[in-house]
Amino acid sequence: MAPSGQKTAKYIFVTGGVTSSLGKGIIASSLAKLLQSRGLSVTIQKFDPYINIDPGTLNPYEHGECYVTDDGAETDLDLGHYERFLNIRTSRANNITTGRIYNNVITRERKGDFLGRTVQVVPHITDEIKRNIRLLGETGEYDIIITEIGGCVGDIESLPFVEAVRQLKFELGEKDTLVIHLTLIPYLASAGELKTKPTQHSVRMLLENGVQPDIIVCRTEHPLPNDIRRKIALFCNVQVNSVIEAIDAETIYDVPLLMRKEKLDQRALYMLDLYNDQDADLDSWKEFLGHLKNPTDSITVGLIGKYVELRDAYKSIAEAFIHAGAENECKVNVEWIQSETLGDFDQVAERLRDLDGILVAPGFGERGIEGKINAIRYARENGVPFLGICLGMQCACIEFARNVLGWTDAHSSEMNPNASHRVIDMMESQKMVTNKGGTMRLGAYPCKIKKDSLAHHIYGKSQISERHRHRYEFNNEFINQFEKAGLVPTGINPETGLVEIVELKNHPWFVGVQFHPELRSTVMDPHPLFVQFVRASQVHSQDKRMVDSTAHVG
Repeated sequence: MAPSGQKTAKYIFVTGGVTSSLGKGIIASSLAKLLQSRGLSVTIQKFDPYINIDPGTLNPYEHGECYVTDDGAETDLDLGHYERFLNIRTSRANNITTGRIYNNVITRERKGDFLGRTVQVVPHITDEIKRNIRLLGETGEYDIIITEIGGCVGDIESLPFVEAVRQLKFELGEKDTLVIHLTLIPYLASAGELKTKPTQHSVRMLLENGVQPDIIVCRTEHPLPNDIRRKIALFCNVQVNSVIEAIDAETIYDVPLLMRKEKLDQRALYMLDLYNDQDADLDSWKEFLGHLKNPTDSITVGLIGKYVELRDAYKSIAEAFIHAGAENECKVNVEWIQSETLGDFDQVAERLRDLDGILVAPGFGERGIEGKINAIRYARENGVPFLGICLGMQCACIEFARNVLGWTDAHSSEMNPNASHRVIDMMESQKMVTNKGGTMRLGAYPCKIKKDSLAHHIYGKSQISERHRHRYEFNNEFINQFEKAGLVPTGINPETGLVEIVELKNHPWFVGVQFHPELRSTVMDPHPLFVQFVRASQVHSQDKRMVDSTAHVG
């Protein structure tokens, strides 16, 4: 029970069926945005059924990017959607995995907390799931907690979560809980028909686990006619106005408006017995969409990375470009370039010459490193706007050491521990670490920016805080040589002296950052580094066009 005077939260659960990747996170985020725009306090949490404690040790090809929160939690990428849509900060409480649930229960069992009783999935695992579901609600900060259940109904690993939802719906009551089930309505081109049978089977499977969905959201490529809605309602035990169409959208940022048109927020409030006569205020959201869809300029930016075959590996970077593009009323075309293809510098110019800006992305390990270094050299020597993030910043330091300072063997000790010029080295605090999970330098740390620097101009202030995820850092043993030669550390952690930002003198726009600015970019608050990088790329594009037109006239 919430203490007297605190809000008593209501709970919405979002489950999925038929297939993965239907967009539960986008539907949850869109509903949350609509409820937030009505003046309600809303947050979202993700419960993932995999046994890893967190995504921190998962290969990006396996799971996409690992999203890091201010408090240092390595989480599912859907938390990025939550923050980008709601413009709020999440925490480790917003993402729980089966691994963490079992770890908590087993730790308690080892301590003797269960007094010798047999530990079972029901009630011990389900009780731990319920405890975690209710944690955010017990703070008294929120009117509504939306909980996304990862995976699909019917997956064996999802069963304890669905059972926990069943129990909570019984314990909290019908008016305090709501289950939204997202499913697929496929279109068979040969028959020219939308098919409801997969949805019926998905709902039946949910019913077999004791959970009746209150609202069914149907992903579809074609509009749902009324007869299809009535059929779904009849066979799935819901009212017709609880069958919601989620048609494919031009951009994920259209979905809140589509859900508003379908009255998903009104239906949810009615079923939760929450009276709210405040209209959803989406004016600023519509303004963002107007800028996004009606750009006055366009640029092409190269994203140089090791995992570009799975674009979700760089999801937050891609979204930050969308936010920054809209802010500049500019369409940012991202060219995804595998760094392994840039290993021969003689061929780099041909590959990169049409780019208006170059971003070298984060990553781990030696594969593709030389391609990243070559891309940075091209940007430095040709005045192309450059942004390096985490490993991208480290590669910028290695490239400068090799090709400006003349230290041909310069490298990171991650790649070459025997190099005589280890300009990037493991942090002292990391040298005794053996476990890989959750042990990097994680979360938000302060940074002090030098005045009169490009970084100070970008941020407009001298004290910032940004999120990190790394084990290696710039080696301060070489800081004086770098600064004298023109690669200047302009952002420093005030507590440890760690170099957070470097920028190149006598270059139009060249910035490397040890942190991950993309993790803080939202629709309503685009990150200034991306905004200014896009702006610099626009200027570079205009200058190129001017040179080309002059040459043509000549």
